[in-house]
Amino acid sequence: MLTRALAVLVPFSVLIANPAGEYSQHFGALSELSVAVARAMPPEQYAFRPHSESMNFGQLISHIATTNYQFCAGLKDADPPRLPSPTEKDAVVKFLGDSFDYCAAVIPHLTGEQLSRTHNSPDGRLLGREILLAMYIHVAHHRGQAEIYLRDNGIRPPSYRI
Repeated sequence: MLTRALAVLVPFSVLIANPAGEYSQHFGALSELSVAVARAMPPEQYAFRPHSESMNFGQLISHIATTNYQFCAGLKDADPPRLPSPTEKDAVVKFLGDSFDYCAAVIPHLTGEQLSRTHNSPDGRLLGREILLAMYIHVAHHRGQAEIYLRDNGIRPPSYRI
């Protein structure tokens, strides 16, 4: 039954040709929505924080980017590249977009073996499939926070899409 349900969501040929097919299939939407949320905040509000103990908006978006690099470098069993520490909106949005581009060069090429063995990640040693799941959850979690930051500033977040 589960196999039949999965086949409806992801054609079997995609899963055979690309072991990370189910992750790759939705990666573009994850990236596009996340970058759209980062773009929605005006530059003068990138220092906004809803609470004194919270990251400001720019730090939150940069945190997503940094962690994307860490997750995807781990999948390659490599160290992340040297990362910037941007604070201005355009640089932060570019950093976020670049982090998704970095991962887009990794995820579609993952082998079944890479997905089934453990790698380093920001969450410790995990199976490749678990790293992808952790990355998607991490992005969604912090993007959701960023959307609240937008609403706190009277800005309607971009519409959800997958």
